[in-house]
Amino acid sequence: QVQLVESGGGLVQAGGSLRLSCAASGIIFRINAMGWYRQAPGKQRELVAAVLSGGSTNYADSVKGRFTISRDNAKNTVYLQMNSLKLEDTGIYYCNANVLSVGTVSRVYWGQGTQVTVSS
Repeated sequence: QVQLVESGGGLVQAGGSLRLSCAASGIIFRINAMGWYRQAPGKQRELVAAVLSGGSTNYADSVKGRFTISRDNAKNTVYLQMNSLKLEDTGIYYCNANVLSVGTVSRVYWGQGTQVTVSS
């Protein structure tokens, strides 16, 4: 009953910037947390950044100081501003959200993923 739609992926040169967006829609009572994961071929999916409902954030060490996660609660949307991109940032980026929809138990939902490719 909840869908996450991502946008903003693409090809960018090293040192450049990109902003990802993810909008949640459906029957939403509350979004407890939203975040971004990424996965490169042959690698495990890893947490990039997350923002909780209270505004606190978590970042992977590799992106601290370069990426910024934010959310617009009115739009149920999370953003990931990626600056100073490196080749190592290449991967499929997935949005996720812990959402309380119908009922009293929240669930984690995932977006379809968007490709981010950083070129030299």
